[in-house]
Amino acid sequence: MVIPVLETLDITGKTITADALLTQRKLAEYLRARDAHYVFTVKDNQPNLHADLRLFFEKDRGQPDFREPPTPGHGRIESRAIWTSERLNEYLDFPGVGQAFLIERHTVEKKTGKTSTETVYGVTSHTRDTADAARVLGLNRGHWTIENGCHYSLDWNWDEDRCTIRTGHGPANITALRRFAIGVIKAKSRDTVSATIPRLARNLRLVFDYLRMTENSRRRPPVRLAPAG
Repeated sequence: MVIPVLETLDITGKTITADALLTQRKLAEYLRARDAHYVFTVKDNQPNLHADLRLFFEKDRGQPDFREPPTPGHGRIESRAIWTSERLNEYLDFPGVGQAFLIERHTVEKKTGKTSTETVYGVTSHTRDTADAARVLGLNRGHWTIENGCHYSLDWNWDEDRCTIRTGHGPANITALRRFAIGVIKAKSRDTVSATIPRLARNLRLVFDYLRMTENSRRRPPVRLAPAG
């Protein structure tokens, strides 16, 4: 559970974002008790809440409350729109709800022209007074920017989604090693991670240099000159 981690942090006035796995009543109550806000994604692990949101927003929801301009990235063009409502606050069985929201993401693949649409439901303790539709969308997108920034690098460089290590502590250990490698590369290389990995694979000596395991790569103490005379 994430609560023991949050106990060590000053979260007063902060907004905690989470994916569906952490969309839990206990966590919501904890955050509000510590004067923090939440923005949670809602999926089937909260079946009643998910069904209520889907039923409400599937009706004629009209124009979105906010729409981002299309943005390019990773070979595709994405556009996002958000609908928000405070009408469900008293009805939803979830602590501290200030707004319910629906986010629709439309994606166009540049090479193929293939389009897709993804719909995400969520709840936040922010009311419209503390977070309008644009800010709620920004908070949700900020969460996935961090998540995707970590996961995308792992999957792109090591095809982690297809990794066959599935049992025991293996998955956690191999992910930790890959994250460590990415951290070292980002700290030392002026090139991208994907360009640096093949270069290191071709030259084992560079790997040892990156890890400061060779004489030339170790930091030497500054040379002190003896006073003249």
